[in-house]
Amino acid sequence: MIEISHVDKRYGPGFQALKDCTTSVAKGEVVVVCGPSGSGKSTLIKCVNALEPFQSGEIILDGIKVNDPKTDLPKLRARVGMVFQHFELFPHLKIIENLCLAQEKVLGRSHDEAMAKGSKLLDRVGLKDHARKYPAELSGGQQQRVAIARALAMDPIAMLFDEPTSALDPEMISEVLDVMVDLAREGMTMMVVTHEMGFASKVAHRVIFMDQGEIVEDALKTDFFGSPRSDRAQIPVEDLVALRPRRHSGMVRRTRPQMCNCTSGNLEIPGSCFACPGMTQNEFRRDSGFQFVDQALTIRV
Repeated sequence: MIEISHVDKRYGPGFQALKDCTTSVAKGEVVVVCGPSGSGKSTLIKCVNALEPFQSGEIILDGIKVNDPKTDLPKLRARVGMVFQHFELFPHLKIIENLCLAQEKVLGRSHDEAMAKGSKLLDRVGLKDHARKYPAELSGGQQQRVAIARALAMDPIAMLFDEPTSALDPEMISEVLDVMVDLAREGMTMMVVTHEMGFASKVAHRVIFMDQGEIVEDALKTDFFGSPRSDRAQIPVEDLVALRPRRHSGMVRRTRPQMCNCTSGNLEIPGSCFACPGMTQNEFRRDSGFQFVDQALTIRV
């Protein structure tokens, strides 16, 4: 379904975002792409449908060469669903109108057909009663579910997810992941950039670990979590999880997770907001008031 061969991507002469990346995604397969911030995860997935151009290598999507100048990119992108970090809904359109617009303009469906399809998908993601609202009237988790429904309305052959839960409050993450789990179980071909290792261990067939623009590990999830081949990916599962506040009271400082490059275990922690990146895992638990619970994070304040 998706073939990525020796792809290099540069931003100007001084920065190489992707270095000789080669992997594939079979039909019906779920592949999770993870790694530290700035490792090239989002760049790689955006190259798949040519939202980002690349300088060398090739990507073939369902038999079509993405970087061929003759390729009709708008037509190709219409066949691949894309879900972004920040929803990208049209704020001036109602929810049902967000789902109908591309169906009518790109696929040529009648308004009634588009409405029927949109309503069915909103019901599928649990938002049928919100069809006449505007995006600003919905929570972040609800908006992301609308974005998934909008992508599905185009009857895609594959779905690309670029950190779909990173902009959400912790309590909203599960409602989005539940929709994604259902898609995976239905056999949708999916390539997912995420820090949610619980999702990866539950539904992924393979896990790709990236670092500094390179694919350093590409393995079945059982091998990745059990016995990774590369030194860089030999990190306990709980340390790979993006630490996120869960149930809490009072004021909590929060930053986006970053991968610590210290020598004490490569913990993934929210910068230096709560604790020194050089702490060991046990010191981090004891001194910061955090506890790893169910592959997520509880904060004591």
